[in-house]
Amino acid sequence: SVYGFDFFGNDVVRGYGSVHIPPVPGTHRKRVPMFAPQSSSLVHRWTSWFSGRKPEFIDPKVVAQSEGREVIRVSSNGYVTVVFNVVLKDFHKYGFTVQ
Repeated sequence: SVYGFDFFGNDVVRGYGSVHIPPVPGTHRKRVPMFAPQSSSLVHRWTSWFSGRKPEFIDPKVVAQSEGREVIRVSSNGYVTVVFNVVLKDFHKYGFTVQ
């Protein structure tokens, strides 16, 4: 989730995105496409603009799940670059092998 301030100074959602964490040790740079939910009707869109409250997901897990996402209206909001520094420690203790 990415948050920012709107014209009125309210803290609003700028976008949501999801990415898998790489399972390989090292530094990884991922480009995550961001999207934001949109109101389903013109009246809701006007009301959200007037009140300064944009639509948000109640449960942010919706972003990473596929169930129910086909009916959500969203708009694309660019990309965010995320850098992961992955360290694998004690994986062999839990039965995993690292190549």
